[in-house]
Amino acid sequence: MRVLQLHTDWIEYEPIKKEIKNAEECEKKRYRLEDLVVLFVSVEKGDNEETAKRLVDEVAAFMKKLKANRLLIYPYAHLSSNLAKPATALRVLKAMEKHGKEKKIETYRTPFGWCKQFSLAIKGHPLAEQLRVITAEKPEKEKREEKVSEALKAEEKLRSYWYIIEPNGNMVPVEEFDFSKHESLEKLARYEIAKSRAVQQMPPHVKLMRKLEIADYEPGSDPGNFRWYPKGALIKSLLEQYVTAKVIEYGAMEVETPVMYDFQHPSLAKYLDRFPARQYVVKSEDKELFLRFSACFGQFLMAHDTQISYRHLPMKIYELTRYSFRREKSGELVGLRRLRAFTMPDCHALCADLQQAKDEALRRFDLCVEILEEGLELVKGEDFELAIRFTKDFYDENKDFVKALVKKMGKPALAEMWKQRFFYFVLKWEFNFIDNLDKASALSTDQIDVENGERYGIVYVDEKGEKRHPLILHCSPSGAIERCVYAMLEKAYRQQKRGKPPMLPLWLSPTQVRIVPMSENYLSHAEKIASEIEKHRIRVDIDDRALTMQKKVREAETEWIPYVIVVGKKEIESETLPVRDRKAGKIRKMKLKELVREIKDITAEKPFKPLTLPKHLSQRPQFYG
Repeated sequence: MRVLQLHTDWIEYEPIKKEIKNAEECEKKRYRLEDLVVLFVSVEKGDNEETAKRLVDEVAAFMKKLKANRLLIYPYAHLSSNLAKPATALRVLKAMEKHGKEKKIETYRTPFGWCKQFSLAIKGHPLAEQLRVITAEKPEKEKREEKVSEALKAEEKLRSYWYIIEPNGNMVPVEEFDFSKHESLEKLARYEIAKSRAVQQMPPHVKLMRKLEIADYEPGSDPGNFRWYPKGALIKSLLEQYVTAKVIEYGAMEVETPVMYDFQHPSLAKYLDRFPARQYVVKSEDKELFLRFSACFGQFLMAHDTQISYRHLPMKIYELTRYSFRREKSGELVGLRRLRAFTMPDCHALCADLQQAKDEALRRFDLCVEILEEGLELVKGEDFELAIRFTKDFYDENKDFVKALVKKMGKPALAEMWKQRFFYFVLKWEFNFIDNLDKASALSTDQIDVENGERYGIVYVDEKGEKRHPLILHCSPSGAIERCVYAMLEKAYRQQKRGKPPMLPLWLSPTQVRIVPMSENYLSHAEKIASEIEKHRIRVDIDDRALTMQKKVREAETEWIPYVIVVGKKEIESETLPVRDRKAGKIRKMKLKELVREIKDITAEKPFKPLTLPKHLSQRPQFYG
């Protein structure tokens, strides 16, 4: 069952004509209801009266939070292509109406089987619009076969209280906050509160990743696993090198750990039930193994076997997990935003106590901002928003720390509060990118873990010579590398919609300079220029194809090439080159050494790798198209 849930000031509707033969009888007139929740409902195959009751129970809890008690059930077939038969749909809708009234909700239902005309006014708060997907219960056999952690079950049922925390420390209930100057924060709030991760349409970055020959789905694998073409492999590798260098510079020790672990290991089994993720299961002889979804397992087991003094703390361990695996639901898999196999930079810090953990978390917050802003060229507060999640007890005792995070952000942040702790952490913060479909995706994140030091038997020796369990910070300074590429492509598309040229950061552009000889006569000179540029560790290629110069330039535009140089007779006779600067949107007269210096200045302190594609475009295969 798919439901569009709207909290409205009013709705007016009028039955116009019957759409099916067995449509309900009704009076053709205009109806109006005020201050109510409207459910536009598509009843799907497999839905039944129990599905209807579960939906109404969820909606009733939501309405209680909003202090609303009027409900309208509106049959709406346009939310699904997997519709139940009319007789079944009507039976389910009637069950919804009946259960609503049993729960003492003032419940109405529009006539089934009619084409209706309607208009409405939606209330202006983040809870006002939500998409709900309620599925029929799985057969008992299927339930037994699927291994789902207790944390994942709890996440679906856990009750949250939502607020906006302002930089001055004020905490405002989300429905009372004025979002007029905070559009992307409002989108984040709507998305997180709805807790619906399913995607109804293809996001723009999917078309771009194919068109630019970066990555694509792999039909020969499990959904959510990708093939990376040479340009994409270069971008991904550069990001991996950059993030790793930044984390090592921060002081972390790089390690490597296995990708699969024993389900029956006592520490691992307990941790699995505290982490909200679905696992891949592998059979090996007499063991049942699971593929890791982070570097926690290996790093914690390594720390268990390590002799640690309080002088070593905070002790920072880092691994770039190539790959981590999460068996996400198929309806949530889309492009590079949410995958089943991904590369996760994962940095843990063992801390002596909560104060040290909070101090270290603030340092890591700055590290994450630096990686997103200087590496991915995302802008804090414009391209990504802060969300903080914590237990009520932690907030009551550590308000200054939470306020310090928001103050560092420099703008309001979304807060999710739980009355009691179920997960292993007491606080978690994330930088969320909001894409062109208004979906939020976590990039950087950190958590304060109060359980796993003891669970894994990790100890350090304190000043008095006594053994103690450390607290553990879990940080991914950039988020999954694949998701970084998604964010940059979605941002580029947004820039294009605003009339600006879409681009990748210069240091990540597969080709940084393209040379276009006007004819074969100028190819040798183009190659001399390319050779000179290459000496300075700049990626350059030559379009030597038998195409018109105009077509070559147009194709360079569609490939987002930052600098394009057209070489002809004038350029041979002069030291000055006509450089088409994509970012500036104009042709600049530059000497070659000026262009080289500009590129080196912009890409300073970023890693470099050569592009593995042939330098001459005439020799390149076409990977997609």
